[in-house]
Amino acid sequence: MPLDPQAQQLLEQMASAGAPPLHTLSPVEARQATATMFRVAPEKQEPVARVENRTIPGPAGAIPVRIYTPAGNGPFPVLVYIHGGGWVICDLDTHDAACRSLTKQAGCVTVSVDYRLAPEHKFPAAVEDSYAAALWVAEHARELNGDPGRVAVGGDSAGGNLAAAVALMARDNGKPNLCFQLLIYPAVDGALATESMRAFKEYFLTPELVSYFWKHYVRTDADRKNPLASPTLAGNFKGLPPALIITAEFDPLRDEGEAYGEKLRAAGVPVVITRYNGMIHGFFTMADVLDQGKKAVAESAAALKKAFMR
Repeated sequence: MPLDPQAQQLLEQMASAGAPPLHTLSPVEARQATATMFRVAPEKQEPVARVENRTIPGPAGAIPVRIYTPAGNGPFPVLVYIHGGGWVICDLDTHDAACRSLTKQAGCVTVSVDYRLAPEHKFPAAVEDSYAAALWVAEHARELNGDPGRVAVGGDSAGGNLAAAVALMARDNGKPNLCFQLLIYPAVDGALATESMRAFKEYFLTPELVSYFWKHYVRTDADRKNPLASPTLAGNFKGLPPALIITAEFDPLRDEGEAYGEKLRAAGVPVVITRYNGMIHGFFTMADVLDQGKKAVAESAAALKKAFMR
């Protein structure tokens, strides 16, 4: 299919702004350049009953989290959400709108995790923080008016990578017991050798930018091939939680996300793979300007609600 007209317009607006490509910037400069990219005006945000910023214990110190609570009495199911940004950029604020939407539409407590960023903190720092957060949430769910028996993990892009890694660790370590994994255009293969990686060179996320992120995230080729960095290299996919994998047609990460879904399916894991035709990477967190982003958020919330009812 052709590029979605709304996505085309957005790309043209970005091009007209004349900003330098992110892969030519330092990590600090890239963070500054993208600090407001995904933020949504307060009047457009989904209202939730309560938002709380706090810290929780982590393997290398306190981990900042933002806890969103929906209206109602609870106990609510809980989503541990891990933001994208190539392990290098983005934070709790850039993904605030997405977390609000998921909280309201899925009727769950959402705990958004501000893991340590690269290159200051290389692999496996982000994985360790994300897994520690999932453990903490499961152990303290009742304090959050949550149900420890209904905990899911999710994330977009690099956050999808980390969510998949957390699901692998949870299975292998026997805790926490996760009921679902929401993987939104996840980066799951450090080889960067798919057809979509070769084909899509000019649609917001470029192969150069993907390489830039991986360069800052891992130290060695051995790190890149570690299943906790490249979940597609895990030798065993049996026993992982059910999954929804969302991809975008014009996204370099499209093929690896869909291939990961097929590996889960072949191992007997219930999985739905939805490709949004005409869309670009990042569309999930651009739902305020992309109608298909709104649809993807709604599909994610519906899948979470279904998983929480099992």
